[in-house]
Amino acid sequence: MANVNDGGTSAVTPAVGAPDLPAARISVIVIGYDDARHIEAAVRSALAQGPVVAEVVAVDDASTDGTGAVLDRLAATEPRLRVVHRTVNSGGCGTPRNDGLRAATSPYVMFLDSDDVLPAGAAAALLRAALRHDAPVAAGLCVRREVPQRRDTRWQPGLYRTAAVHDRPEAHAALLPDTLCVNKLYARAFLTGNGIAFPEGPYRYEDFVFTARVLAAGPRVATVPDAVYIWHVRRNADRPSLSLDRDRIGNWQARVLAHQHAVEILRGAGSTALAQAARVKFLDHDLRMYVRELPSRGPAYRRAWWHVTRGCLAAYGEAEFAAARAPARWIARVLLAAGSPRDLDRLAQLAARPARLLPPYAEVAGLPVWARDLPAVVLDGLAGPGAKPVRRLPVTVDAGLRTGPARAELRLRVHDLYGRLAQAGPRKVTVELRLRGGGSTVAYAAPLAPEGTAVWGARLYFGLGALAARGRGGTTQVWDVRVQLHCGRGGAPLRTAVRATGPGLRRTILPSARHGILLAQPYATATGSLALRVAPGVRGAAGIALRKLRRLA
Repeated sequence: MANVNDGGTSAVTPAVGAPDLPAARISVIVIGYDDARHIEAAVRSALAQGPVVAEVVAVDDASTDGTGAVLDRLAATEPRLRVVHRTVNSGGCGTPRNDGLRAATSPYVMFLDSDDVLPAGAAAALLRAALRHDAPVAAGLCVRREVPQRRDTRWQPGLYRTAAVHDRPEAHAALLPDTLCVNKLYARAFLTGNGIAFPEGPYRYEDFVFTARVLAAGPRVATVPDAVYIWHVRRNADRPSLSLDRDRIGNWQARVLAHQHAVEILRGAGSTALAQAARVKFLDHDLRMYVRELPSRGPAYRRAWWHVTRGCLAAYGEAEFAAARAPARWIARVLLAAGSPRDLDRLAQLAARPARLLPPYAEVAGLPVWARDLPAVVLDGLAGPGAKPVRRLPVTVDAGLRTGPARAELRLRVHDLYGRLAQAGPRKVTVELRLRGGGSTVAYAAPLAPEGTAVWGARLYFGLGALAARGRGGTTQVWDVRVQLHCGRGGAPLRTAVRATGPGLRRTILPSARHGILLAQPYATATGSLALRVAPGVRGAAGIALRKLRRLA
């Protein structure tokens, strides 16, 4: 497969074109509000899909910044582009998408947001799958691309590793976690025949409800491994997207409401398995994502969030908690057992990926529990019959990184977890420095030695100049720190990230024969993991300083 490179951004694997497909089969519905800066790129990416796209229906949701004028100018030269101008802003994404659905004339429809793009061949790949399998719904891989960093993350990659066809969504509940509507092709007759539309008005997380309505109708779903959507994540945008605008409690309330609405739709259609899968997805994904951010929120937000979440979880059954991953169900049980916010840093670390369970490690009646004053919150799977293997334990590894003139010193402290590591006999640790965005990994090994009662330590050194030479030329590099713990009693190594601790996270400027200077900056990521930023040369160092000034501003 060829590489897609829209506007000089990083490459992902795109869909492959299909000249043998019938032409003029798809309407691409593009919605936009006050996004004159990006909407032209979105529309052009839809028009560039080739002859399979009969029309692009662009819906301007009463913009005030000239978005409508941009679309009209394009339509004057692009006969396949039709523009719908709303006179009143809807306050959400559902209404303009419904307007686009009503205006569309092709047998199939796709959705595209104004600040995203379709990679080359996406529409053809989805149409081929839909026609080959007579499937009213075809879905492909969505790539979340952080800009301007150009870092790609594949959304729900397990669902799109290979091509497949699922005759009944009820029998393949793994479809449910992909709640996006934009990485899919829909037969328009299927949507209209089943009365499927988006919630109207200022309804957030409308994708949850729309996807539930689609799956509740029981369509055959074809999936392809091709990248069919590029979701641009702009964290520094003047107006953050819904997925990033999470610092107000209203965002969480809207998400919970949409989740509950989706569950009601699935239950009403008799889709018990899908309704349970929706609840498990809420624990494993939504709950953990917001818990990770709780330490950075204010007291009023935390109290309101705690209250809303406990109300939602109170309706859950034990089977749904048991079906979720251990970190998620432990977090949920703490929330239900505690009437007010507590242990926020510990909960946030447990919600991280990979999960870390911080000390203290309490036991009541021989069972691992969250805390002695919460004896009902049993941490099942840590000890006793049915315990997880060592490689899957949420072990905490603390790390401090000091940068010096010649080399960096990394100190590690590995915490035991209810005696499980001690039983396995930890022997050595392999530290991997992974260049973010891919391309290079540097590994170092060191022996582990006991440092007190249930803690092991290791110390290792590496050269910063050699590390910078492994990166991409003279650009700023970010290296994530990962470890593998090797135990003497066999089994696969435990792989995890390390938690940034200690006083050693200080910026250092070093002389470099190759670059003049190197700026090395160890720091804690948003989830508390250790990372190292290396900026070769004066230009790289100045770039880091400028980014910090922008954050402060």
